[in-house]
Amino acid sequence: MFSMIDPQTLALASLIVFLGALTQSLIGFGLAVVASPLLYIVDPQLVPGPVIAMGFTISLLTLFRERGHLEFNGLQYALLGRVPGGFIGASLLLFAPQPILGLSIAAIVAVAVILSLYKFSLPVNKKTLFGAGVVSGIFGNIAAIGGPPMAILLSGKDASQFRAALSAFFIFSSTIAMVILAITGLLELKHLWLSLMLLPSVLLGYLVAGRLVGSVDKDKTKMATLVLCSISALVLTVKSVIELLPQ
Repeated sequence: MFSMIDPQTLALASLIVFLGALTQSLIGFGLAVVASPLLYIVDPQLVPGPVIAMGFTISLLTLFRERGHLEFNGLQYALLGRVPGGFIGASLLLFAPQPILGLSIAAIVAVAVILSLYKFSLPVNKKTLFGAGVVSGIFGNIAAIGGPPMAILLSGKDASQFRAALSAFFIFSSTIAMVILAITGLLELKHLWLSLMLLPSVLLGYLVAGRLVGSVDKDKTKMATLVLCSISALVLTVKSVIELLPQ
């Protein structure tokens, strides 16, 4: 299975995943936003399948830690929206050439950064939850970045409730995304092997975050994450545009 990825690429990908898992464990989301554009630059086969699988793992661990704060009220409507959104995202993934996918991932990261910088006050009801689920499904199955729409909608909760609610959503939505990718032929056995090879980095990020969660400044962590995401999205944009230029 190690022939799927060379050791240098695996080491770099492991570092990226560690940073993403650390971020998500601290602020409730961020693994995919941090990791997807960087991993796509390192090796396109790491996005979206392996990132979604790793997101499932970190969400499961985070929910276990925050299980006493979970309120599942209404999240089922967001999960319903994730289904049509997921099929739309998978359809785009099937037919778009690699440079276009790179630009799409960069654009999704840019949207996620912009939305994270502004405070939106949206009512949390069946319609907004379903709509956030649809957008989450599209973003999730293209770039494994399904968190920002839900993060914005649930931003009124306190930190523990926020992490618990998002983690519960990610557990079920990641499962939906993986099933859709498998149905459309976009998830292969190699993607699961790659996920297993990167799993230790997810666990390490979670464990380190457990020691830091009460002592780090969440706002500074969030801003540093957004700066990193902006830089990686810019690099991915430049790389994709160069690939689109006639040789």
